[in-house]
Amino acid sequence: MALQKADIAIAGGGLAGGLIALAVARSHPAAAIALVEGGERPGGNHRWSWFGSDLDAESAALLSCFPSARWNDSYTVRFPAYSRALPTPYNSLASRDFADTLERTLKPGSIMTGQTVAGLDAGGVTLASGTRIEARHVIDCRGLKETRTLRGGWQVFLGQEWRLDRPHGMAGPVIMDATVVQADGYRFLYLLPLGADTLFLEDTYYADTPVLDEPLLRQRIADYVRARGWSGKPMAEETGTLPVITGGDFAAFQEAHRTPGVARAGARGGFVHPLTSYTLPHAARVATLVARALSAPHADLAAMLDAEARRHWQATGFYRLLGRMLFGAAHPAQRYRVFQHFYRLPAPLIERFYAARSTWADRARILAGRPPVPVTRAFGALASHCPPLARTDPSHA
Repeated sequence: MALQKADIAIAGGGLAGGLIALAVARSHPAAAIALVEGGERPGGNHRWSWFGSDLDAESAALLSCFPSARWNDSYTVRFPAYSRALPTPYNSLASRDFADTLERTLKPGSIMTGQTVAGLDAGGVTLASGTRIEARHVIDCRGLKETRTLRGGWQVFLGQEWRLDRPHGMAGPVIMDATVVQADGYRFLYLLPLGADTLFLEDTYYADTPVLDEPLLRQRIADYVRARGWSGKPMAEETGTLPVITGGDFAAFQEAHRTPGVARAGARGGFVHPLTSYTLPHAARVATLVARALSAPHADLAAMLDAEARRHWQATGFYRLLGRMLFGAAHPAQRYRVFQHFYRLPAPLIERFYAARSTWADRARILAGRPPVPVTRAFGALASHCPPLARTDPSHA
């Protein structure tokens, strides 16, 4: 068996693992880092986006080294009853730029791609190739393994980057265009103008099941492009099914993913926004926490991140309640009314909502007034339980 040594070994080179590696490298330049990724490059095939108000100062500094797209003026939402521009800066990072930055910044040999983790423990990571990486600290960032202990629905999406035959004329992003046909759940198109003739378009659903009909979503994106008088062709594509968490047994979730002495971060650690499924702000914050904790001589990352995850779960209960109302109170074709109602609220409140920092006054304001769904169904949803988040596709387990 080949033997390697590191100060910190990170299983999973996606967003959470990559940001931890970067934060540790910047704060502890002498540290030996092993970032193990099963794919060809870290980050996979994704696009991550965030509002300028989502990040604290440390997290913003960490993200500043990536060449992200940025729109400083505003973003737009569109609903059947109205459209609105909100003055919050918006950012988006492509996984290819994420990988380029990590490969350029981390020490040579720190990133180990094309490697399958056969096992991990408090003392290191064993690869399927037979290599053993001994490490003082081990963090598991490989994504969700089991979700049946949690309840909720799903955010299902297919995104494509299009090269158009002529300029699209868009000045800023459209975060939600819900003027499209509503059928299988709350559906909207998400548009990012990446260049004068380049658009990222994503067809997204808040659905009851994680079924992803790729041919249907491709066709609907193509129809959307034609309906706006554009023409061109898609150059790249990504897909995803993300859990929208409305409840469950978080202690059981933690136990299902636990390996004694091994820390967990990212979705595997429970660090997601329950309703929006956003992960980047939480991944950046956790990365800075890990880098800071390593300054202590006897840092216990497993205990620290376990406790931090429990705090996060307790602090985000309000968003799980809203999720129960979304899935339990509204007919799938009428779920857009919940967001249409929400986006009439003040912009600072909306910013705090996405950052998972809603105040008690915000929460009262969101729930006040006539609900956008039948009152009896709204009250019934508060006491209801969504089904377990069990994926139907075993490849996602």
